[in-house]
Amino acid sequence: MKNSCDSLSKSHLTHGELNEEANRMNSHYSVNNNTMPIINKIIDNPEKYGLIIEESQGIKIFDAGIKAKGSYQAGKILTEICLGGYGSTNISMIKYNDLELPSIQVYTDLPSIATLGSQFAGWRIKVHKYQAIGSGPARALALKPKELYKRIDYRDFSDNAIIVLETAKKPSIEVLQYISNECNVESNKLFVFLVPTSCLAGSIQVSGRIVETGLHKLMEVGFNPNNAVNGIGYAPISPVHPTFIEAMGRTNDMILYGGVVHFTVKEEKDKELKKLVELVPSWNSKDYGKPFSEIFKKAGYDFYKIDPALFAPAVITINNINTGSFFTAGQINTDVLKQSITFQ
Repeated sequence: MKNSCDSLSKSHLTHGELNEEANRMNSHYSVNNNTMPIINKIIDNPEKYGLIIEESQGIKIFDAGIKAKGSYQAGKILTEICLGGYGSTNISMIKYNDLELPSIQVYTDLPSIATLGSQFAGWRIKVHKYQAIGSGPARALALKPKELYKRIDYRDFSDNAIIVLETAKKPSIEVLQYISNECNVESNKLFVFLVPTSCLAGSIQVSGRIVETGLHKLMEVGFNPNNAVNGIGYAPISPVHPTFIEAMGRTNDMILYGGVVHFTVKEEKDKELKKLVELVPSWNSKDYGKPFSEIFKKAGYDFYKIDPALFAPAVITINNINTGSFFTAGQINTDVLKQSITFQ
């Protein structure tokens, strides 16, 4: 799944070389700079989002669900932050056969950079005993993971770094300094959002990854993600569960069994595109058909023992605007959604 590749290091480039490389790599799209107006809006009125803001050695820390109550607004804006400000969201109720659930709709006109270049949960942060998964714009400064940025031909250069950590534990100053060093920004230019999976904002921002999940799976089966022109999708928002394993299981199920994504793309060959679309939905996985918490338990709580094909939307549709063709594959599985959220 991961391929090694060479990547430019900031420490080995002159200022002029950095600017030249930035211009080559779509640098006029800065996911960090583009997100700053959202950050400033939150700082001006954190109560509106149910957030608590603290400061440690100049670093601003935004609690979205550890001690803070969080909110639908917090989950919505966290999703837009993760997308580098290049995506929008709506929250509404959607009926999945006879099951009605709050749901999030996400859309972006810059799918590759917004989702893979920013939103993708690709930074595994580990400093001594502290571990967390990092998402959002800061990844495009630290290039986490490097091979993905090589593949989409993108990196960001900004004085600001914004990161969203999926965690129930506040990081130490040592962890925060590690992040700022990896992003090559001053401490007072680092903005850190903390969101546990087992809170409302956590449930929302996971379901808000529906477009990212679809594009990542397309890329894994052979599609060039830079050929995606627009992306839109929706997924149910998981009912909150207080324990991490159950919360993680439910939030994954919302995408695997209820998530729907649509892309407009530019491709030359319809025949190959149709084959790729058919490979995307989660029903292609040998692990498909049971709630994720059961699959995870059977795998000995080891993600690497789960079939990677499972991590995909339930339904995908694609419109090739070069030819006008329209392809679809997959289906919503309401039965598993009910199993996932029904009290045992």
